[in-house]
Amino acid sequence: MSTISQWQLRAAFAARLSRMYGQEVPAYTTLVDVSREVNEDVLRERGADAERLGSIGRVTAERHGAIRVGTPRELQQVARVFGALGMRPVGFYDLREAAASAVPVVSTAFRPVDGEELARNPFRVFTSMLTPADPRFFDADLRARLEAFLAARELFPPELLALADRAEAERELPEDDAERFLQLAVGAFELSSEPVDRAWYGTLERISAVAADIGGVRSTHINHLTPRVLDIDELYRRMTRRGIEMIDTIQGPPAWKGPDVLLRQTSFRALAEPRAMRLADGSVASGALRVRFGEVEARGIALTRQGRALYDQLLGRVDEQASQGPAEARGDIARAVWERRMPGSEEELAARGLAYFTYRLVADRPRDGSGPPATLGELVAQGWVRAEPVVYEDFLPRSAAGIFQSNLSGEGTRDNGREGTAYDAAWLSGAVGREVLDPFALYAKQRDASLTAVSDRLGLAPLTP
Repeated sequence: MSTISQWQLRAAFAARLSRMYGQEVPAYTTLVDVSREVNEDVLRERGADAERLGSIGRVTAERHGAIRVGTPRELQQVARVFGALGMRPVGFYDLREAAASAVPVVSTAFRPVDGEELARNPFRVFTSMLTPADPRFFDADLRARLEAFLAARELFPPELLALADRAEAERELPEDDAERFLQLAVGAFELSSEPVDRAWYGTLERISAVAADIGGVRSTHINHLTPRVLDIDELYRRMTRRGIEMIDTIQGPPAWKGPDVLLRQTSFRALAEPRAMRLADGSVASGALRVRFGEVEARGIALTRQGRALYDQLLGRVDEQASQGPAEARGDIARAVWERRMPGSEEELAARGLAYFTYRLVADRPRDGSGPPATLGELVAQGWVRAEPVVYEDFLPRSAAGIFQSNLSGEGTRDNGREGTAYDAAWLSGAVGREVLDPFALYAKQRDASLTAVSDRLGLAPLTP
């Protein structure tokens, strides 16, 4: 019997999840169709330059999903499911601090970490976990009730977890077992038809719509799926022309003439979806909840820690200027700030150590008999080596929180007079039972491996960026 490798499992899972979500949320299919149209148009207009941050095949197939769980135990279980697909937890995101409204979650993203695996299929799942222990959101009584509710549910059947463990250990599954794994895994993220306890859901919703979506039901589900687009501003315009209500802004860096960096995201607004509601007398009535939406993203170049510090500084500058001149469009303010402070070329980003690049020898460089220079800058300047930007594979907490906020049914409640419970990457690593990897370290490893290969080929001392 033939076997299915981890990356094939990952690709099949992403494709099936996308089909399932499109059936449940038809506007998502529209989003995917418009993304494909925009990508095809950009490719025609820009040619090879359109594929500088990934081939059109990769970009078209690329998805990231988002799910929400309630406890460390559930997070450990979902890590086993994604581990079967060759996906590891990367990055720590505290949306409690990034959001103005009540978003009581901490998050990580499960994704491939090897460059070859990312090129094959870069599926990611942004995974948020509820924080019932944070007294700013939950008093002692509600925390106890919530934790008891979460402890009593089962999100992932034992058969799925057993198959997941086997796939992770063996890095493949026999074809029949792979099919069963995919059926169970996709089924675990379908929207449940089980009636929702209206009173319990409402209790949590008064605290946070996100808390209600996680802890107010006995299952989990895909909260959104996100295609990648090469021109997110054009996609926003086309979706609006089709009558799809989009959120007010595109989150992340502004549209400008310089290099695309990090991540830009937007979405259509959460739709009212019919749900069965269980009433206090035990009867079931029809109702509706707004929890799922369609997000789209445009990915840019990964920034170094120094580059990320500059990005955060510029965001602060934009916030300050926007508060002083509320009549001026925030996008216009951001664009002006970026053009004054952000390097306007990839070459300057690299020279100032603000972004990650990999380096490779130029095979067809004209030779004049001279030997190679000893520094990376001169190797690039003289045409010995070509710098290629590293795609940003991760997320931005403020942007994620902005998307969440734009799709909430209300602001919720938050007692800022109480001290919040501390969480960090080390705590999350313990909770998930796996090391939460540092994205900066992953990008640096990718860059450094390419530099080692170049210096070895040229017989040079180790090169430094």
